[in-house]
Amino acid sequence: MADDGISLIARPDIELEKIPDDRKVVEGDFYPAAIRGVAGGAAAGLLAGLVAVAIPPLGVTLAGAAAMTLGGAAVGGWATALAGSAVPDPVRRRFQEEITLGRILVVLDAPRDALERIEPALAAVGAKPLPFDKPTAMT
Repeated sequence: MADDGISLIARPDIELEKIPDDRKVVEGDFYPAAIRGVAGGAAAGLLAGLVAVAIPPLGVTLAGAAAMTLGGAAVGGWATALAGSAVPDPVRRRFQEEITLGRILVVLDAPRDALERIEPALAAVGAKPLPFDKPTAMT
């Protein structure tokens, strides 16, 4: 297994003292939230732009609708990325109880067949498997 596919997650006090920086999981929900925000903001901006084009006294052109779409995408992406940066990563959320108990989670990022080959060696040293599939950006 590649060395960069191994990360460790633990309580903050344990992470500060025991876990090297290159092994810490620092992901949050920043990028998935930003993607959802850009999509939602662009849709809202497009809708607002098309409604504005349909109302002649406003004088908005199709170029104005496109600008509203881009503005909506920018605002939506910015706002949701800020909110997402405050959300812990999915592994930490899912296994919060294990982390609170002081256990250190070894996170292995590898194809399923490689994980199946690694599991017996981990079990031999007393590790307890906690299966988890990383969600996509839209989940």
